[in-house]
Amino acid sequence: MRNLFTSESVSEGHPDKVCDQISDAILDEVLKQDPVAKVACEVFATTNYLLIGGQISTSAKVNYEAVARKILKKIGYTNNDYGINAQTCQIDIKIEEQSPDIALGIELDDSNIGAGDQGIMFGYATNESKTYLPLAITLSHELVYLASKLRKEKLFKWARPDMKSQVTIDYTDVQNPRIETVLMSIQHDNDFNEKEFKNFVKKNIMDVVANEFNLNTDFNVLINPTGRFVIGGPQGDTGLTGRKIIVDTYGGYSRHGGGAFSGKDATKVDRSAAYMARYAAKNLVAAGYADKLEIQVSYAIGKPEPVSIFIETFGTEHTDIETITKVLNQNFDFTVGKIIKELDLRKPVFLKTSTYGHFGKDDFRWEKLDKVNLIKL
Repeated sequence: MRNLFTSESVSEGHPDKVCDQISDAILDEVLKQDPVAKVACEVFATTNYLLIGGQISTSAKVNYEAVARKILKKIGYTNNDYGINAQTCQIDIKIEEQSPDIALGIELDDSNIGAGDQGIMFGYATNESKTYLPLAITLSHELVYLASKLRKEKLFKWARPDMKSQVTIDYTDVQNPRIETVLMSIQHDNDFNEKEFKNFVKKNIMDVVANEFNLNTDFNVLINPTGRFVIGGPQGDTGLTGRKIIVDTYGGYSRHGGGAFSGKDATKVDRSAAYMARYAAKNLVAAGYADKLEIQVSYAIGKPEPVSIFIETFGTEHTDIETITKVLNQNFDFTVGKIIKELDLRKPVFLKTSTYGHFGKDDFRWEKLDKVNLIKL
């Protein structure tokens, strides 16, 4: 029996990702003026309409509507036919200040910050790809990233912003994984040439990505399986911040605590602790402690230290779990204030995370392999 695993990704024009980008763009604009602001920003999108809500406590003066319109324009939503128009869509703002009950447990002092909520978070790394991410999610991201890039460069005829990808990897021979199936659903103009469109996708997107990773190109191909995808974006499906948490992380290959990332400042451990867990897991795998490693961490609201930390290696460890746990505890500090300082999370770095995954990109602080030499097995 074959061993198949599938992950998916979505483009920046997907309605949920539109909302993630606006939430994180607002967070960044606030942090530029007020690095210690408390932000929890949610966005809802439907046909030619945005609702921006949440809690923001800050001294910053930000035009939330202008930020949203800028993001829509950048994505390419400038035509009423696309489901939402940056120039003409209605935008309602429903922002209030953070609950004083929550602030009570967070505002301890700058080096002793309480967790913004309870919860469990996971970080994961595997040495099966150069980014230390599972292969299926890595390929899925690359497909929609390349397709969107070609669309913006006007090299991808008839393509519109809303896109999804899905990659199935055959792990029957674990030493030589193969691509079994690639699925892409890409919004297109009404007057498109279906045959030419699909040929372009296979040759200029799917094959290019497969070749980049030295993988096979004789996979099963599915492109717009219903045959037509004209109505898309927020018109085809409502969008909501934080609804693509598996796309944001490990494509289902690792567990997820349930908390979304986008629109939240670093006192929200749903985000910052998940980044720290990824940072630690990646450095431990790169240092040779295991081929696959997952870290679970949990917090109580208002408490700086984690309630628990758990390590899972899926039987791929190269030393005992006790040693790995000791190295983790000695070299990675999971108190909230130390996470913020270690990963430099007071800076406006979050918009870049809101598309094509929060992990695997070299310019993110939590992706650095700067502790490998220190902890090498």
